[in-house]
Amino acid sequence: MLIQKPPSGTDALESLDTVDDPDTVEGIPIIENEWIMTHEEHHEAKTLGIGKAIAVLTSGGDAQGMNAAVRAVVRVGIYTGARVFFVHEGGTVIGSARCKDFREREGRLRAAHNLVKRGITNLCVIGGDGSLTGADTFRSEWSDLLSDLQKSGKITAEEATKSSYLNIVGLVGSIDNDFCGTDMTIGTDSALHRIIEIVDAITTTAQSHQRTFVLEVMGRHCGYLALVTSLSCGADWVFIPECPPDDDWEEHLCRRLSETRNRGSRLNIIIVAEGAIDKQGKPITSEDIKNLVVKRLGYDTRVTVLGHVQRGGTPSAFDRILGSRMGVEAVMALLEGTPDTPACVVSLSGNQAVRLPLMECVQVTKDVTRAMDERRFDEAMKLRGRSFMNNWEVYKLLAHVRPPKSKSGLHTVAVMNVGAPAAGMNAAVRSTVRIGLIQGNRVLVVHDGFEGLAKGQIEEAGWSYVGGWTGQGGSKLGTKRTLPKKSFEQISANITKFNIQGLVIIGGFEAYTGGLELMEGRKQYDELCIPFVVIPATVSNNVPGSDFSVGADTALNTICMTCDRIKQSAAGTKRRVFIIETMGGYCGYLATMAGLAAGADAAYIFEEPFTIRDLQVNVEHLVQKMKTTVKRGLVLRNEKCNENYTTDFIFNLYSEEGKGIFDSRKNVLGHMQQGGSPTPFDRNFATKMGAKAMNWMSGKIKESYRNGRIFANTPDSGCVLGMRKRALVFQPVTELQEQTDFEHRIPKEQWWLKLRPILKILAKYEIDLDTSEHAHLEHITRKRSGEANI
Repeated sequence: MLIQKPPSGTDALESLDTVDDPDTVEGIPIIENEWIMTHEEHHEAKTLGIGKAIAVLTSGGDAQGMNAAVRAVVRVGIYTGARVFFVHEGGTVIGSARCKDFREREGRLRAAHNLVKRGITNLCVIGGDGSLTGADTFRSEWSDLLSDLQKSGKITAEEATKSSYLNIVGLVGSIDNDFCGTDMTIGTDSALHRIIEIVDAITTTAQSHQRTFVLEVMGRHCGYLALVTSLSCGADWVFIPECPPDDDWEEHLCRRLSETRNRGSRLNIIIVAEGAIDKQGKPITSEDIKNLVVKRLGYDTRVTVLGHVQRGGTPSAFDRILGSRMGVEAVMALLEGTPDTPACVVSLSGNQAVRLPLMECVQVTKDVTRAMDERRFDEAMKLRGRSFMNNWEVYKLLAHVRPPKSKSGLHTVAVMNVGAPAAGMNAAVRSTVRIGLIQGNRVLVVHDGFEGLAKGQIEEAGWSYVGGWTGQGGSKLGTKRTLPKKSFEQISANITKFNIQGLVIIGGFEAYTGGLELMEGRKQYDELCIPFVVIPATVSNNVPGSDFSVGADTALNTICMTCDRIKQSAAGTKRRVFIIETMGGYCGYLATMAGLAAGADAAYIFEEPFTIRDLQVNVEHLVQKMKTTVKRGLVLRNEKCNENYTTDFIFNLYSEEGKGIFDSRKNVLGHMQQGGSPTPFDRNFATKMGAKAMNWMSGKIKESYRNGRIFANTPDSGCVLGMRKRALVFQPVTELQEQTDFEHRIPKEQWWLKLRPILKILAKYEIDLDTSEHAHLEHITRKRSGEANI
């Protein structure tokens, strides 16, 4: 801690270079400072930190992904010319602990003395709301603390002048996602991974024995983990502290479980947040629920309390990237700070890093807890933000609302998968089908994409048809890359035959180009004048109009897991460099983001052309790296990054140039990136995308009803539903044509390319970092009004 007295001959605030890896498995401090030059010119960012010092600490409960944030703060801090100090104590790589002494003024006085003596005026605090509140208190007292230290003779007047103000930036590390102002806190996604792994395993045994399982997850004051888990596994019921059940919940729960069993299901899953309560504030425990189910229904019921397993394990790709991005932004915020800059927290809004006043966020977080304590639950839900509320509304629709029995006035909507399979497709289909049924629509499913639509491989789907699909990988409907243009006549005939009035297309670049062909075909075939919406689903993440595609997160985690295992294999042999080929076509998203998440030394992609000189620089970098304590290298290559510099070519080059210094190995990951169960992110994202798409579809069909039939021929009747920065938006496919590189099947502009310099800086190359675009200080009320409604 800042107040810890260092042992004789040591320094509690340790000036280290960096930690090597962004994961918790191999985060070992490396005391060395070797940089490989790639550019001669100097950018402003390189001198931003000269003469300044930054201290970074982790406080409170540990959370997966904290190490990635620490690594980013240290390496980017050093890159800017600043001196960087670790603050040691406890359980992460640099330690995380709850310090009682810091709550007392005497403790904060000693902490201030430690900082002043080292010339540290910038502090990055990674922790929960308690840690960040303490940090803000420390900052507000800073002038008085300096005055007391000067009066007692512990610091000089000159030292007090040099340290006249303290900048503080917070990064929120908490698995509960209980901090208002950010869509996701560091560690939440990893905790969801642990939970879903266990839920999936329990589902298997529950089905075998026809059991009911009650799973208790963490969340004393916040039900986020429980809520998203319920969406991600299709749970029958969820209990969260923000929204207690109605007074007759016991009857409702038992009726719900019975209905599920009567429809043929062999299991029931109930998710309980540890802080769940009823409307009178009385705790609802997992044992209470078990006893109720056994007594009233006689079901074989078991309880599983997950506990601290949710905090452990390797961080997910999302948390590694989140920690890295937030760490970089924290350094920029600290070094750009002035005496008048309020303490801020770097948070995530949609896909954007934003800076918010720290105490505004802390105050809203406290307001949520106070509202729950005073049983103002509607207010507590609103304070959690629109994203949380939208999760809750989608859950209620899928878990508690049943399709109307009346079939009058319904529309017919067809759902299909197009292109290569991607994890999460089935979750999107399930959500689309069930929301459609709830709205009173007749929902058809099309097998084998446009080819199946042409051949009439179409059937009606009921509620149980898509039961259990959320956690299943691949495409249950079947999917093909066939485009519709050559089969317009047959497709038009089947649209008429099955009375299809709207089409939901779930897929990748072929789904997008297929949509464009349907728009073109409207000139010839009136039957094609029906609304359609494309939900991007592809591991390549190359669909124009969306920053993310369903399936990309699962593929990214598969790559990261493989890279982790490969690095572990190199830990014993030493002096080994691995060249890993990833999928993605011409899109370098997977290679870049996996490189950032796995701590790669280089990532070759099509969007950033490279030469033999660049390859030579990378080899020289690895030669120098082998002289340090980290005697291994990791290089990622996108499968179509260069037609001449193939994986074999790069492997042979590295093998030849590294003779006597390091060995080289290669690994082509192939189609394993398309397989496996979808991650919590992909399940949740797909579920909400399906719900939003069907809501749009129902409105668009009504809007297009003319002269007794559906006739949609406007540009906005054929859209891509995508996430753009902070919001989900519907964009006409025709308007996206100008933004598309059709030859290489990628968008002309891709947001993640701006992260490429971060990858190189974290790999310890000396390059230029463009700081022209960075987050500006916002206010939480303004941010909340514009946050992504997903």
